[in-house]
Amino acid sequence: MSKLGTLDLEDAAKEAAGNWQRFNCFVWFKVSELKDADQWAIFYTHHRDSGLLDQSNAAVIRKALLPFTRGKNPNVVFESHSHWAVGHIDAVCLRIFKRGQITEAFGKYHRLSEEMDAYPILDETDYCNREYEATLENIPMAAWKLKGQFALPEHWEGHVYDWLSEHRDRAVENRDDQGGWPEEEDLEAAFDALGYQRAA
Repeated sequence: MSKLGTLDLEDAAKEAAGNWQRFNCFVWFKVSELKDADQWAIFYTHHRDSGLLDQSNAAVIRKALLPFTRGKNPNVVFESHSHWAVGHIDAVCLRIFKRGQITEAFGKYHRLSEEMDAYPILDETDYCNREYEATLENIPMAAWKLKGQFALPEHWEGHVYDWLSEHRDRAVENRDDQGGWPEEEDLEAAFDALGYQRAA
C-alpha cells in the first residue's frame, strides 16, 4: 500500500477503502456490525513497545479524530488488536466513504498523513514532553548501582536532569527514541556537583 501522505485525497481514499481485506491472517470482528465494512480502513498507530515518536503521533491523531467518534453511527472507532509478537497494536478504524462521498474524518486523517510525510513529528511540544518524562523515568534505572552510595533527596531525578541538561546535555539526549539514559560517570558527576552526600 502506498504512503497515503504522498497521494492526493481521492487516490488516497480509493487506496485506503477496505484495506483490512488485504491483511494477511486477519479477522476483524466489527465486520458483523457494519453494513458498509468495505468502505472502512484500519490504520495502526502504535503498539505496546512503540517508541516515543509513534506514541506522540498516535496521541495527536487520536485527539484530532476524537470528534468523529461521537453519535450512533460514528465514522471513527479506536480499537486495540491483540498480536502474538507485540502483545497489542492500537488502531484507528475509519469510514472512508459515506454515500459515495469522502468523509470529513478521512480528510482529516489524510492531512495528518501529509504532514507526517513532510516531517515525521506532528507535535514538537508533545514529543519533547515525552522525551523529558521518559528520561526522568530512565534516570533512576540508569543510576541503580549508584543510588545506594548516596543519600538522595526527594525528587532528585529532576535536579539531576536539570544539572545534566546544563552541563552535560549529551547525557540526556534521546536514545533509540526511548528518552535519555545517562552514563554512570555523568550521574556521579551530577550527584557530586549537587552536593549529595555519600552514604557512610
